[in-house]
Amino acid sequence: MPSDLLMKSMNRFHRSLLTVSRGRLGWRAGGMPVLELTTTGRRSGEKRSSMLTSPVQQGEGIVVVASRGGDPVHPAWFLNLRDDPAVEVVWKGGPRRAMTARIAEGEERAQLWERIIADFPHYGGYQDKTTRQLPLVVLESTTD
Repeated sequence: MPSDLLMKSMNRFHRSLLTVSRGRLGWRAGGMPVLELTTTGRRSGEKRSSMLTSPVQQGEGIVVVASRGGDPVHPAWFLNLRDDPAVEVVWKGGPRRAMTARIAEGEERAQLWERIIADFPHYGGYQDKTTRQLPLVVLESTTD
């Protein structure tokens, strides 16, 4: 399973690629669009950012998988947004915008999961590595 150090190093590398290329490279990975998700730390109260891929988009909603490579524990960004669903998202290099995160449940989750593993079967492999159900998070525009 990926260590915290490895996860932080991957995020740092990804940000460096975006910086060095002036945003021309790094907004796609593994055939998926990339986003920067900023959550509020559940213990620290500080802003925390993670680079994530989105295997599915539905209308204005952006779906991310809290897989952490099949690790038995949830990623920190998921725990943060579970406690405080107000997030900020930079989508494919666009402007930062306020969004609300919600965890897909029931039939919605089942339908999204089928779409995800049909197009990106490695997520099924991540699920096979762990006993926890991988959460699917839908990021939606915040209505003012």
